[in-house]
Amino acid sequence: MHPATSPTAGVPAGRNHRTPLTRRRFLRGLAAVALAAPLALGAAACGGEAGDDGPVKLSVFWWGGDARAKLTEDALALYTKKHPEVTFEKTWQANQGYFDKLATLTAGGNPPDLFQIDDNYLAEYAGRSTTLYLTSYKDSGKLDVSKFPKSLWQYGVVDGKLAGVAAGENTQGLVYNKTLLQKNGLPEPTTGMTWEQHIAWAEQVAKKTKVPGTQDPSADYKAFWVWLRQQGKDLYNGTDLGFTADDVTKWFELWKGARDRGATPTPDVIHEGNATDITKQLVVTGKAATSWVWANQMPDLKKNTKDELGVVAYPGDPNAQWARASMYWSVFKGSKHRDVAVDVINFLTNDPEAVALLGTDRGLPSNLDLRATVSETATDPAMKQSIQVESDLAQKFGESPQVPIKGHSKVRSELTKAAENAQYGRTTPAQAAEQFLAACKSAIG
Repeated sequence: MHPATSPTAGVPAGRNHRTPLTRRRFLRGLAAVALAAPLALGAAACGGEAGDDGPVKLSVFWWGGDARAKLTEDALALYTKKHPEVTFEKTWQANQGYFDKLATLTAGGNPPDLFQIDDNYLAEYAGRSTTLYLTSYKDSGKLDVSKFPKSLWQYGVVDGKLAGVAAGENTQGLVYNKTLLQKNGLPEPTTGMTWEQHIAWAEQVAKKTKVPGTQDPSADYKAFWVWLRQQGKDLYNGTDLGFTADDVTKWFELWKGARDRGATPTPDVIHEGNATDITKQLVVTGKAATSWVWANQMPDLKKNTKDELGVVAYPGDPNAQWARASMYWSVFKGSKHRDVAVDVINFLTNDPEAVALLGTDRGLPSNLDLRATVSETATDPAMKQSIQVESDLAQKFGESPQVPIKGHSKVRSELTKAAENAQYGRTTPAQAAEQFLAACKSAIG
C-alpha cells in the first residue's frame, strides 16, 4: 500500500498512456536533466512572468482518480478566474506508472512547470537539481507556510532547503473495529498505550472474540519508523540508515512474541494484509481487530464495512509521530514561469475558496485556520473523526524526520520481504534483520 496515494490516488483512471521505464533509465534521465538545468535556468531568466510579458500557460501534472481531477481542475479554474492572464495545461493519471511518466517528461525536455510528488522521490529529484528550491519564496512571504504545522512544512526540506510544499497533512493511525469490541465488552485501545500493552490488549481481544487483535505490522515501514523514533533512532541519518541490525532484530522479535501469543493472524493472513489495498485491510475484512494505516484513510476503510471504526495514534509516545505531507507540490527548476508556479502553490494551500474546493482529497488542509473551516463543513462522519484525531495529535507531534533518501522505495519493499521471512519462520528474526540491513545498504548506495 502506497502511503501517498490516499484516499483516491490508486483509482485506475487517467488520461495518459503509461511508458515503461527501468530505474536505470529513470536515473539516467534525471542526470540528463541535471546537466541541462543551467541552460534551462538561463532561458528562464530571460522569460517573463504573468503581468510582465503577457499571458502565461502553466503545465500541471498530478496523480489521482476522477474525483481528484475534477477538484483540482476546479481549483485551477478559480485561479484563472482571479488571474485571467494565467491558464493551465492539465495532465493527470492514476498512481500506477505516474513516476515513470514524470521521469519521461523530465528527461525528454518537456517537464511540467508544477507537479505532484511524494516523499519516496522528493529527495531524489531535489538532489538532481530537478526541483526548484522554495526557501527564498518562503522567507519573502510569497509562499506562506506560517499557518502550517511547523513539522509539516519542514518535512519538505531537503539538505536545508525547501523542495516541496505539503498539499495536505497525514499521520499514522491505528484503526480498530469499535463494534466488535463493544459487542464483546472489551476496552478500546487508547493513544499512549505502550507496545507491550497493545500486544497484551490484542491477545485479550483474540481470546474473547476469536478474531486476532491486531495485524502484525513488522513489515510496515510506518510502524517501524515510529517505533525507531521512540527508541531515539530514525529511519535515516543523513545519507545513511538511522538504525542497526540489532534494532531490526528487536522489532522482529517483538512481533514474533505477539504471533506466538495468538495476538496476530497467521502468516498467510498477515501476508494478505501486507499485500492488499486499503479497501481490503484486515480491520474491514474481519480478519483482525486493528490495521495500521494513514489516519486520512478512515473514510475509504469505512466504505468497506458496516461496523463502526475508531482510530488512535500508534502505540508508544505519540511525540514520535509528526505532521507528514501526504504529498507535495514542487516546481521544475527550469520552468520559465517559476514565480507563477509558486504563486499557484500558495493559492492552492492558502486561498479559502481553493482550499474549500479541494477539501480533504489530498489529506487534511495544510493551513490550520482553513482546516478548521473545512472540518466544520465536512459531512462524512469518518472524515470528521479523522480530522478530530489529527487535530488532537497535532498538540503532541514531535519534530519531523528528514525526508527519505534515494532508495526509500526499495527499503520499504525489503522490509516486507525480511519481515515475511521471519513471519513464516524461514529465518530467525536476527537472520532476517541482517538480510534486511544488507539489502538496505545496497538500495541506498
